[in-house]
Amino acid sequence: MIRTSERLSMVRPSGIRKMFDLAQGLPDVISLGIGQPDFKPPLHVIEAYKRALDEGYCGYSPNAGYLELRKAIAERYESKYGLTYDPETEICVTAGGSEAIYDVIQAFIDPGDEVLVPDPGFLYYDRDVYLAHGKPVYIPLKEENEFKIDPNDVAELITPKTKMMIINFPSNPTGSVMSRKELKAICEVIEDHDIILVSDEVYEEFVYDGHKHVCLAEIAPREKTIIVNSLSKTYAATGFRIAYILAEKELLIPILRIHQYVTANANSPAQIAAITALRGPQDAVKEMIAEFDARRKIIVSGLKSIKGFRVVEPKGAFYVFPNIKDFGMDGKEFSEYLLKEAKVAVVPGDEFGPSGKYHVRISYATSREKLREALRRMEKVLEKIE
Repeated sequence: MIRTSERLSMVRPSGIRKMFDLAQGLPDVISLGIGQPDFKPPLHVIEAYKRALDEGYCGYSPNAGYLELRKAIAERYESKYGLTYDPETEICVTAGGSEAIYDVIQAFIDPGDEVLVPDPGFLYYDRDVYLAHGKPVYIPLKEENEFKIDPNDVAELITPKTKMMIINFPSNPTGSVMSRKELKAICEVIEDHDIILVSDEVYEEFVYDGHKHVCLAEIAPREKTIIVNSLSKTYAATGFRIAYILAEKELLIPILRIHQYVTANANSPAQIAAITALRGPQDAVKEMIAEFDARRKIIVSGLKSIKGFRVVEPKGAFYVFPNIKDFGMDGKEFSEYLLKEAKVAVVPGDEFGPSGKYHVRISYATSREKLREALRRMEKVLEKIE
């Protein structure tokens, strides 16, 4: 019998994909599980993709991505955050944010190195650390603190083995955001330590109630800060698989080496379309964010009206992470119950870390009508539970 690698035993299959696959196989299921905008990319971006194919962009691109795309990314960070990145040496285009996170961890983590990861946090973080033979150390994001990072918790978790810290705001799965002042307090805790900061900012545009996204590189030491971003959410282009990494040259060189041997380069015609997305009109993005804000209000209000849910109102992304402990079930049992009885698919909270055991993640990346119907179904089956 052929054995799989030892490190693979530490990496369980994605529960998000499991629920997605189950929902696909059942009739009349409303899926609130997958984190994917239900919009099409802006028309001018789609047309740019088609033109790129017609113009022959079907071969390999440079490993780091087409230089014109890297210039467009650099322009965006200059205009939006006042940050200067050299497009030739400080930007790498990857095949989605998932590859970006993997590349960064593989480039710096050795066996036994500790990586601080948010709990709850995106499920790729700890799995990717295990794949590098590192040790994920969970930063508790407490419900009573609106799932924000407490700098005191970070200080207590740092050891001589701590090599990296990953943060993600706006957050998947909680929808939490952190202010400049709050992020600055985190940076102050680690400033005297040789710890690489990795900031996953793929939901940067999805902020509500007057909040403004803060790019971590605005306040953290540039020489040890890595930014990961993506076009997947902002331009509803998850299938394009275009993301990017920004870091000073010394940090980017080892990351690029990993990238070369993982994917070689990102999707070529999608890179050309990405240039149009970044430099073109942003009206479609603004309209999409406004729609998500309306949906956020529907789902939060609806959940709060159902006895048993405890809800921290999300201020970003397109997820809500309610506590369901009062229903007498953990997240797995609750998700299975909803799927069976209400034909509504959500994701068990422990997929995002141990502290999510009595939570579920609900994505509101679907229509208002489906959200209202899902809430109606949930209320009907949950009122039977004492």
